[in-house]
Amino acid sequence: MKMDSELLHSPAVCLAEEEEADTSDWNLPLAFMKKRHSEKIEGSKALAQSWRMKDRMKTVSVALVLCLNVGVDPPDVVKTSPCARLECWIDPLSMSPQKALETIGANLQKQYENWQPRARYKQSLDPTVDEVKKLCTSLRRNAKEERVLFHYNGHGVPRPTVNGEIWVFNKNYTQYIPLSVYDLQTWMGSPSIFVYDCSNAGIIVKSFKQFALQREQELEVAAINPNHPLAQMPLPPSMKNCIQLAACEASELLPMNPDLPADLFTSCLTTPIKIALRWFCMQKSAKLVPGVTLDLIEKIPGRLNDRRTPLGELNWIFTAITDTIAWNVLPRDLFQKLFRQDLLVASLFRNFLLAERIMRSYNCTPVSSPRLPPTYMHAMWQAWDLAVDICLSQLPTIIEEGTAFRHSPFFAEQLTAFQVWLTMGVENRNPPEQLPIVLQVLLSQVHRLRALDLLGRFLDLGPWAVSLALSVGIFPYVLKLLQSSARELRPLLVFIWAKILAVDSSCQADLVKDNGHKYFLSVLADPYMPAEHRTMAVFILAVIVNSYTTGQEACLQGNLIAICLEQLSDPHPLLRQWVAICLGRIWQNFDSARWCGVRDSAHEKLYSLLSDPIPEVRCAAVFALGTFVGNSAERTDHSTTIDHNVAMMLAQLINDGSPVVRKELVVALSHLVVQYESNFCTVALQFMEEEKNYPVPSPANTLEPCNLTPVRDSPAIPRLRSVNSYTNIRAATTARNLNKSLQNLNLNEEGGPVTFSPGNLSTSSSASSTLGSPDNDEYILSFETIDKMRRVSSYSSLNSLIGVSFNSVYTQIWRVLLHLAADPFPEVSDLAMKVLNSIAYKATMNARPQRILDSGSLTQSAPASPTSKGAHIHQAGGSPPMPSASSSSLTNEVPKPPIRGGEQPPTRPPYTPTLGGQAPHSHQFPRTRKMFDKGPSGSEQAGDDADDPGGHKAYMNANLSTGLCDWSAKYFAQPVMKIPEEHDVESQVRKEREWRFLRNARVRKQSQRITQRGVTRLDDQIFINRNPGVPSVVKFHPFNPCIAVADKDSICFWDWEKAERLDYFYNGNPRYTRITAMEYLNGHDYSLLLTATDDGALRIWKNFADQRNPEMVTAWQGLSDMLPTTRGAGMVVDWEQETGLLMTSGDVRVIRIWDTEREMKVQDIPTGADSCVTCLSCDSQRSLIAAGLGDGSVRLYDRRMGANECRVMTYREHSSWVVKAHLQKQTDGKIISVSVDGDVRFFELRSPDSVNVLQTVKGLTALDIHPQANLFACGSMNQFIAVYNSNGDVISNIKYYDGFMGQRIGAISCLAFHPYWPHLAVGSNDYYMSIYSAEKRLR
Repeated sequence: MKMDSELLHSPAVCLAEEEEADTSDWNLPLAFMKKRHSEKIEGSKALAQSWRMKDRMKTVSVALVLCLNVGVDPPDVVKTSPCARLECWIDPLSMSPQKALETIGANLQKQYENWQPRARYKQSLDPTVDEVKKLCTSLRRNAKEERVLFHYNGHGVPRPTVNGEIWVFNKNYTQYIPLSVYDLQTWMGSPSIFVYDCSNAGIIVKSFKQFALQREQELEVAAINPNHPLAQMPLPPSMKNCIQLAACEASELLPMNPDLPADLFTSCLTTPIKIALRWFCMQKSAKLVPGVTLDLIEKIPGRLNDRRTPLGELNWIFTAITDTIAWNVLPRDLFQKLFRQDLLVASLFRNFLLAERIMRSYNCTPVSSPRLPPTYMHAMWQAWDLAVDICLSQLPTIIEEGTAFRHSPFFAEQLTAFQVWLTMGVENRNPPEQLPIVLQVLLSQVHRLRALDLLGRFLDLGPWAVSLALSVGIFPYVLKLLQSSARELRPLLVFIWAKILAVDSSCQADLVKDNGHKYFLSVLADPYMPAEHRTMAVFILAVIVNSYTTGQEACLQGNLIAICLEQLSDPHPLLRQWVAICLGRIWQNFDSARWCGVRDSAHEKLYSLLSDPIPEVRCAAVFALGTFVGNSAERTDHSTTIDHNVAMMLAQLINDGSPVVRKELVVALSHLVVQYESNFCTVALQFMEEEKNYPVPSPANTLEPCNLTPVRDSPAIPRLRSVNSYTNIRAATTARNLNKSLQNLNLNEEGGPVTFSPGNLSTSSSASSTLGSPDNDEYILSFETIDKMRRVSSYSSLNSLIGVSFNSVYTQIWRVLLHLAADPFPEVSDLAMKVLNSIAYKATMNARPQRILDSGSLTQSAPASPTSKGAHIHQAGGSPPMPSASSSSLTNEVPKPPIRGGEQPPTRPPYTPTLGGQAPHSHQFPRTRKMFDKGPSGSEQAGDDADDPGGHKAYMNANLSTGLCDWSAKYFAQPVMKIPEEHDVESQVRKEREWRFLRNARVRKQSQRITQRGVTRLDDQIFINRNPGVPSVVKFHPFNPCIAVADKDSICFWDWEKAERLDYFYNGNPRYTRITAMEYLNGHDYSLLLTATDDGALRIWKNFADQRNPEMVTAWQGLSDMLPTTRGAGMVVDWEQETGLLMTSGDVRVIRIWDTEREMKVQDIPTGADSCVTCLSCDSQRSLIAAGLGDGSVRLYDRRMGANECRVMTYREHSSWVVKAHLQKQTDGKIISVSVDGDVRFFELRSPDSVNVLQTVKGLTALDIHPQANLFACGSMNQFIAVYNSNGDVISNIKYYDGFMGQRIGAISCLAFHPYWPHLAVGSNDYYMSIYSAEKRLR
């Protein structure tokens, strides 16, 4: 339903003040609007997860090369006086040159060891070229594939050259010797990291890149030309994985400010806190912090790695800030590479951000490769300055008076900022800047609880948030926290892990490796945990055991099965559902878990869930029992007995109201079929023989003796919209689908006269089984054959079969599958057809030798002309016809007798389009398609099948599945805490709903005014149109100007105000059935249309009558054991919106009540009569149901009473078939009933005799009673309509259509009043559909 823009702007919508939307509409429950009805049952597309480090690295060796030559300044730099002196915080002139050099070397090593204590450090002090070569090659040899760091301090040698050389010394220190960066690359190899602390360092970076390019080209040349001299040499290492950090640009000198160390760049990289504090004190703003001097800074108490001390806390804040800046500024993959792959590289780069900030203030620009965007102006640096300020301002009192240190509010404030982002932000906003800080805070016990809570709220925003958090590096932290025993963390950690696993299930391995599954087992087993947390825990465990043997073994040892079985009866439905899924997954293809389940009689405990009120829980139970019997291990007698018991329990769900459950049922039974294949093959052969020898006249043949005669001779039949059960495909879909559902109705393109019969369906399938199924090509067992088998099989109803009788279990399961193959819901019947046909195929293959026809004659059939597509699409028998010798079976020739199900249709080589042929279309195929051919696109089969024409791909593979578990898992990936849209007062959904409810109130109010004045005439024809089929049921929408008109098997929608057709689509019922009733569900809001057919099937449609494709929401067998007959009541229904109950009856002896909320049968009320029920009318206030019967009796039932005493009244005053019995909805409402003889009787519920009788026309064919206006209208075979008021006075007689010629009305086939307006819709056998109303002045 969508808002109609014209209506929105029409003056009528400007409601008067008193017209408030009726509150009752808000309170009415909605049927069939759950997620399982609106979504496709499948998992979400897996996001490619890039957060895992594919190659974690370590820097294992470090070369410290210092060229200081203390006391001798290089000739190319003129130093200022005074000048920056300190190297590694040591003044080299304060001791002898040699000692100074060694001390500086030792200090530098200590500074690096703070960041990477485990590496091998080698110092090379004032070296020669050979020493550098020896050092680098030995480090690379030991490091193998790991990373090596090369630190170069060139303060005592000339600046690097443009040719790409740095300087070292000769042995006697009399000369500076150049060392080519190219050689350095060769010795160091890759991966490496280079740090250059010298003036003009940017030159080295440029040369390095040029040399690296040169290497790449040499490698390419050597690869192309093996004779090239380079090809003989050992290949030079690639320099792709090398990282460089340089102190300044190519044209810049290092700062010489005497207040700074000479190796400012090295200080920033290795002692960041010390230099940051000194730099802070040198700024003008430091005067605002009284009493802080450079000497005082040296005395800051604490250790860098102890976060409780001032120094440690500053270091921690510094890490958090630099990490955050990097995460917010860098592209994600670069951030991963530099800040998450290698601990030492990450530290150096965090400190490099500080170097950029400090050195830029002295006109020096540090350079890195790969290049980073500038970060020195980032706002987070202000937070750092504030944290330093707060810390330093406490220093004087701490040192002098020993007062306690007050911790920084930095982390608490950042968490608050994150919280503000979470609560205030809009939907599509940038990621929160504080995410990396939240990560740091997880390390602190003080803030951990709050941080986890906020992290959980962030992950709840959706899969994108989970991916972001994983890319920040949250995973190891939350994995580590699972070792914590703190109870208050449990709910938060369970929530976070459920979110992570819903998005990336590959974490199952990490959890089992770290024994994380034990954490969740203890949460699940803890009875004091709220149900929702146990649900998340069991979901996590279900992911851990999903197709992961190590996980299955670990959880089996952790006693998962016993823990789950205890919670099967928990009141929380989602928990029950996931406990069952978890059980189904732990014993999936894992036999020891299955036997553990057998010992705990798990299958018997699961039986109780098969009748659970929630369809998803029933589904999960069926899934669990399916994998229970689907294990491929060896079978003993004991386990076979168990399998049989489970199978018979599952068989009881054959008429479950939810298609999701029945789909799962087919899959569960398919496991059994695979398990006992040979037994099922025997049964299949037996059924196929029986079907062949049993000339059952199918109702189709009795009804339509000649299927090829044109049934309707209208000038041009409009195109039906073929409906795909879930995919929106317009009427002419792919060529292959042309021989599917309704598209094969031979609608010829010119729009001339057409042979068209609802029976003209492709023999391979009735549309009910293939509606929209993409690859349901001709099967061995066609739908008709299966249907016939279903009816032949000993003519007994399914219900009598459920008990294990003389029949084998296999026979009964085969019957269940036959029944499911005729399921009204296409996806269910498709699955069942696959299972049946795969067995039938194997049975026929095993039963007789393969016959292969001369393949040459079968390769290509002549393309049919467009008009012949439907010409012989239907034969009475069922299977596809044989190809004739000329192999042009699709041209206009007399069809050959169909082959029987028991014979093997000849196979043919794979389809190959002829040269110059057009795009392959379905009608170019030989009629006997290969069972498993996927159509012309099946190129991949050409190889397999050509050698072995008998070996086909199986119809069903052993692991059929429905996607239910993955679909259920989506719940955990989606936001749980967000207000659902329908409850959000400002949302579009809510506004549309308000608009609809105002419209409803207006319709009720205005129509009431008219009916209260009294209607004196009802013959003003306001609509007439020719319907595409003979109308059999009409139904007004209660509030829209829309009317649904059903013919035998299709539904047409008309807008009666604009007199235009909105839609026409096929209902999908088999040939020999007809639509006998329709109801609008949720008419007050988002309307659905229910159709009932005389084989007992109910189908529910949405998206009709607007510009989208109608979709089937759900379908089920409302009444079993109905045999469609030409002259029966068919199926009658009545719908109670208030309770969500649907009453169904018809050619059966019960009134069956379905609860649409639970999608299950809640009650069978025996009618106590031998004739069919012809109409139902219920009153939810009084829990009463009135039924009119074919024997003339009207019976009243109280559904609150037991089956034996619920019939509270029987009126036997009519002598013939009751056309209509209407129970008025007021508290003292009467029953009004009318029979074919035209006698209208009024019954008071408490008196046994009628209180009033009126006589109308004899030979009634249709009748309706207006619920508000006390009118009733009768239509008869004598081609006129009479409208009476409640006193029995005729107020209108309608015999002719309005218009110039005033044609006589045809025999009336159906009529219906509008529930509110005084409108009467009439359908007649001459295809016309008209609507009459009260005089214009009244309206």
